[in-house]
Amino acid sequence: MKTIAFFNNKGGVGKTSLVYHLAWMYADLGLKVVAADLDPQANLSTMCINEDRLEELWPDGSHQETILGVVQPILKGTGDIKSPHVELVDDNVGLVVGDLGLSIFEDELSAQWPKCLDRNEAAFRVISAFHRTLARAAVAREADLVLIDVGPNLGAINRAALIAAEHVVIPLAPDLFSLQGLKNLGPTLRRWREEWKERLLKNPEPELELPSGTMRPVGYVVLQYAVRLDRPVKAYGRWIARIPNVYREAVLNEPPAPDLKSVDDPYCLAQLKNYRSLMPLAMDARKPMFFLKPADGAIGAHMSAVQDCYDDFLQLAKSIARACGVPLPGIVRAESRAIG
Repeated sequence: MKTIAFFNNKGGVGKTSLVYHLAWMYADLGLKVVAADLDPQANLSTMCINEDRLEELWPDGSHQETILGVVQPILKGTGDIKSPHVELVDDNVGLVVGDLGLSIFEDELSAQWPKCLDRNEAAFRVISAFHRTLARAAVAREADLVLIDVGPNLGAINRAALIAAEHVVIPLAPDLFSLQGLKNLGPTLRRWREEWKERLLKNPEPELELPSGTMRPVGYVVLQYAVRLDRPVKAYGRWIARIPNVYREAVLNEPPAPDLKSVDDPYCLAQLKNYRSLMPLAMDARKPMFFLKPADGAIGAHMSAVQDCYDDFLQLAKSIARACGVPLPGIVRAESRAIG
């Protein structure tokens, strides 16, 4: 089982939509997937679940079947994490449901982080709560892959979520803000990794299941750029051209590669264009853009865009799987479908 987090401290880049569509694509490729909504905004949950069901999951009072319900005993000081509920979104897609109340866990995670250096077992249980939750969810669903959606910040919740990830994919928009986000994100990831290594040596309980905290960056995805004659328009192309070297310097702590273009950059996992009117149709139909049918309103030129979208996400899924060492049992069937 592999864990992959999708992280950028710049919001609005399409990160949650990316996680949602990749979960469905990997399921179409024959994998069992758990998508984990660890963003206190809970946008992934609202994409996966209709409002009637969300109202049941978020009643007045305690939310027993969300991520907040899992960590509630820790917050109350009454025990360890509960067994997580995994909401069935599709046969091969399960969801660890998000919760707007998760933000109250931030202070506890922040307070317990330094206590790990004092060999405090309770502190390690708090910091590893997300990791152990996702491990149990994966076992319950016999999942091959866990995709983690996190919020756009560098706070304690995201630190605990990222520690639970073996790999990190960085979604980007082609703009100045994403480049600045990369410059913040890269050093922060390295610092979190080193600080967690130091803490692992202080663990007083060998039987406690703790994450390795590798959070290895595997590449970036450029999202939502406009195209003209199959090329990014000039305004976006300017920023796309700068991404490869900013990624190398800020995230990988490597020297720049002169004249490197994103199309030749092995760390560029994909450049996904804006699919415009497909997303509103997909939201209404409660399905991924690449599964839209004429009955969903995808008629005429929309169907060509749907096929392009499927091909794009198939190639992205393959790139991420290759970088993370995830075998894809249904790749031949999917490629046949894409060609057809």
